[in-house]
Parts: sequence; structure tokens; C-alpha cells
Amino acid sequence: MRFSASLALLLSLSALHAEVAMTTEAPASTVRCVYSGTDGHCVEPVLKSGRELVITVLGQGVAPSVTASPAQAYALAKRSAIADGYRQIAERVRGVQVEGQDSVKNMMLVQSSTRTSVEATVRGANILNTTFKEGLCEVEMEIALSYTQFSR
Repeated sequence: MRFSASLALLLSLSALHAEVAMTTEAPASTVRCVYSGTDGHCVEPVLKSGRELVITVLGQGVAPSVTASPAQAYALAKRSAIADGYRQIAERVRGVQVEGQDSVKNMMLVQSSTRTSVEATVRGANILNTTFKEGLCEVEMEIALSYTQFSR
């Protein structure tokens, strides 16, 4: 018996909702609060006319263990961190497509697979800060979105 991809989507939606709720605690995927609710807490950001939404992410990249020089290791780790940052921005703006499949035999899970993908074009992202230590490069990136960009 095979469970549909919609079941995996429903299960992952609760995980995605939990991730959005934790954005104030996890600096790796924060979304800056553009406006506050009546109780002073950050509400889920919504892109509205006349307002700007700023999304900040932290991309991470690891230097390969075998490189010709430390400079090459740094360059490759930075390139990887930037690509990770772009992916995170695309996930925030366009969403993530989730496909899942479970195989059950004799009322026991035999195989489970989940695949996620995102497709988007990211323009105008800025690199705010780059740090490199112990083979890990972290790139803080930010993009400002306005209503007019999407109303064309």
C-alpha cells in the first residue's frame, strides 16, 4: 500500500509551521519583523502595498578536505555558502515543493522517501557579513521585497 504525497505534505506542513514559529530563536533563518501585532509580538510577515519585507538568511558552506591551497578552500566554501543562502531565500519567497512516498508491507513501513525542491530566480540579494573559521564559511544575506516587484 502506498500513501499519497499529500500525506507527506500534511506532515511536513506542521514542521514548516514550527520552523516559522521558531524564527525569532534561530538566527540561521530569521525573517525580520516588518510590523507588530497589537500585543507587540512579531506577526507572520505579509507583503502589503506600500511596505517592504526584509528577509535575512545565514548560508553555510564547508571547505573541501583536499584543495590546492587554503585560498581555494576559502573560495569554494564561500561559493557554497552563497548558494545555500540563495536557496534559503528562494524557499522563503516561493515555498518548497515536497514529494513523499511510503511503502508498507505487512503493516510495517518498508521504505520512506521525501524529496524537496524549490525553483526561483533571486535578484537583489546582498551579502551583509562573511565569516570563515575551522573550514566553515557563513554568509549572512538579505533581500528586501516590495509589493511593486510582484504586482507587475
